[in-house]
Amino acid sequence: MHSIPEGIDTPDVLIDRDVLERNVERMAAAVRAKGLALRPHAKTHKIPEIAALQLAAGAAGLTVATIGEAEVFAAHGADDLFLAYPLWVGPRQAERLRRLSATARITVGTDSAEAATAMGGQLGDAAGDVAVLVEIDSGHHRSGVHPEAAADVARAAARAGLRVEGVFTFPGHSYAPGMPAEAAAQEQQALDRAAGRLEAADFAASRRSGGSTPSALLTDGSVATEVRPGVYVLGDAQQLELGRCALEDIALTVASTVVSRHEGGNGVPRRIVLDAGSKVLGSDRPAWATGHGRLRDHPEARVTALSEHHATVVWPEDQPLPALGERLRVLPNHVCITMNLVDDVAVVRGGELLERWTVAARGRNS
Repeated sequence: MHSIPEGIDTPDVLIDRDVLERNVERMAAAVRAKGLALRPHAKTHKIPEIAALQLAAGAAGLTVATIGEAEVFAAHGADDLFLAYPLWVGPRQAERLRRLSATARITVGTDSAEAATAMGGQLGDAAGDVAVLVEIDSGHHRSGVHPEAAADVARAAARAGLRVEGVFTFPGHSYAPGMPAEAAAQEQQALDRAAGRLEAADFAASRRSGGSTPSALLTDGSVATEVRPGVYVLGDAQQLELGRCALEDIALTVASTVVSRHEGGNGVPRRIVLDAGSKVLGSDRPAWATGHGRLRDHPEARVTALSEHHATVVWPEDQPLPALGERLRVLPNHVCITMNLVDDVAVVRGGELLERWTVAARGRNS
């Protein structure tokens, strides 16, 4: 990425079109070489133009987090959508799923007999229009059932009239130093065991879905049939610190301006203050992260504190402090949060502003 275009007022989210396209093509090619389908998680970017690039590169469909996100991407032409979380479906959710299934192939997650039964009951005659994957806990210990319990959930879903197509898991514990390979191995073991239980109960288990950005390229195609990475398309400071991307792979930065600077002394650190705070960077900071974000062109600096509209950056002693008014690019820790905080983004190439894209699925949290 080059300099911040003159037409940008800070803070603003920039996406480098060249880096974005390279990320899309590289992941598509790598997953294809493993014999896996790619179903990128669109909750990361929430932008129809990026989804279109991913689908054009060969993605089998999109993963989404909510019915609202599915509605946005279906309205923009996506016709194969997986809601990769266990849903509790009431009357209003059922009506929305019925409308979606009239224009797109819809798959939802479930991890309990009770939720599957409720979903089928609410969908009624339309239950057969919705496919389900049983969620398996492969070590993240969020949602999902033990692999041995997969068939019990599948039976309940089938009794409720839903189409059971397989199993899925989210190896979220891959988002920690040294964990991607172990999480990928546990994912494969869990999917294999769960698929075996379904097949023994006369379910096909033709879809075995896994993969996160840290683990997707480690996923073994001998068990899984598809992966669902999301962050790879834009990158962020977490992936950089995990070693799952390089600086040149990060397509998204937040343009900011130095509004305060202090040389420090008497135990007070040298620091600058930027006009980009938690309301654009997000406040997510894993315990292992070295700061609240990084600076794209000054990797030794650290964002040590965030307020709503400002970031405090401790500056290395052996480097001159930036001047007041200087514009710097910040790498958010967690890009998915940043994308849900802004209405639109600036698309740039070679330091020039190309266009602006609307974050169409922003705030579609239900």
